[in-house]
This record gives sequence, structure tokens and C-alpha cells, in this order.
Amino acid sequence: MSEFLETRQGRRIAYDRLEGAGPGVVFLGGFKSDKEGTKALALEAWCKARGRAFLRFDYSGHGASSGDFLDGAIGDWFEDACAAILGLTEGPQILVGSSMGGWISLLVARAHPEKVAGLVTIAAAPDFTETLWAGLSEVERQGVLEYGRLERPSEYSPEPYIFTRRLIEEGRSRLIFDRPLGLGMPVRMLQGTADADVPVALAMRLLDHMAGPDIRLTLVKGADHRFSTPDCLKLIEATVLKVGNRAA
Repeated sequence: MSEFLETRQGRRIAYDRLEGAGPGVVFLGGFKSDKEGTKALALEAWCKARGRAFLRFDYSGHGASSGDFLDGAIGDWFEDACAAILGLTEGPQILVGSSMGGWISLLVARAHPEKVAGLVTIAAAPDFTETLWAGLSEVERQGVLEYGRLERPSEYSPEPYIFTRRLIEEGRSRLIFDRPLGLGMPVRMLQGTADADVPVALAMRLLDHMAGPDIRLTLVKGADHRFSTPDCLKLIEATVLKVGNRAA
């Protein structure tokens, strides 16, 4: 059963945690996803089998945590991630960030490098709010400004995804590509070539943008944005193991 962490902003963050050896592993989920997803549970089982510490949690407005999803923004979810990582783990952690979680994991690594032993990103989507805004027509932009939201159909939900004006505007204070990004820890990026949401071009752009002594990108032919097939899950686990060995 999940436990709850009260953040200094007054949000209740639901989490599940395994005690074990370090460096621990922390899973950071994507936009509108929760800690009960396939990748989070598979990684938890993998860590449990190896006696390794593990943490998965829901951002506010997601899953079992408090709050309304439509009230949230990147900065709020970054604060939630920092509260969970700083308050619930011991020592440096390996952050595994999926999609939006890849963006948030990069923000955590930039703000608290002492807590990050290594990074594994899966279809990382840094600055996706700006990419979304740039792709809107003038009519759509006016709609966001006037009504405060934009609806888009999603293959991951029967209901459309809603992107709020606050999400887009607040995201501009959390960008990755607006300044240099130096990362001293090992970084491994995983990316599917059949990802319809995060193109390979974005992964290449992020690879070029990051500076550090140990950064690699792995492309998986045919893998989609979910990156949850048995082979993809095995690759995530093998990558976490390698990063942990390099960080030790």
C-alpha cells in the first residue's frame, strides 16, 4: 500500500519504496502517467530481486497523489520530484525518467547533482511545452490565451489530453535548451525509432546539447513511445545496471 509524503508546498505525494543497497533507483513517470505503469513496476521487481533500493511516486494531480491534474505545471512536478528524492532516499540515486520524467530528471540533475549517481532517460521530452506552442496555429494560440486550455486527442487515453495555459507559460521557466547543461554523472538515453511523440531528432538534439564525460544514446529500431515490450524492459534494466556499475 502506498505511503504519502507531505511537501512544503502542502501537496501529498503518494509513493512506494523498497529498502536496499545503493545507489538506489528512482522512477520518474511521464505526463498523465502514474507509478503503477508497466516500466515502473518492472523496474521495481528488478530492484527487489537484486536487493536494491527503489522509489516510485506520483506527481501531484497524478495517480494517488493530491491535487487536480489541470492545476499542475512542470515546476510543481519538479518540486514534487525533488521532495521525494531528497526526503525519501539516502545517498546519490540513479534517476530513470520516462518522457516528461526525462525532462524532470534533467532538472533534478541540474539542481541537485550531488543526489544523482546517474541518469537513464527513456524517450526524454524536455521542453515539450515549447515544442507544443511552436506547432500551434494562430487560432489555436488565441484559444489557449482566451480559454486557458488546449485539447488534443491521445492514443494513451479515451479522453483528450488537456494542455493548460499555465502549463505552457510556467514551462518557460524550466527549459533545458535555453542554457548549457553540464552533467558529470553517467547518462544513458534510450530512444525508439518508431516513437510518434518524441522524434529521434529531439534525442539527437539533446545529445548534442548535453556536455559531460560519459553520455551515450541508444536507438532501438521499431520501438514506440511506450518502450514497454519485454525487450525494451530488459534494455532498461541492463542500462540501469551498467550505470550503477559506472557510478559505484
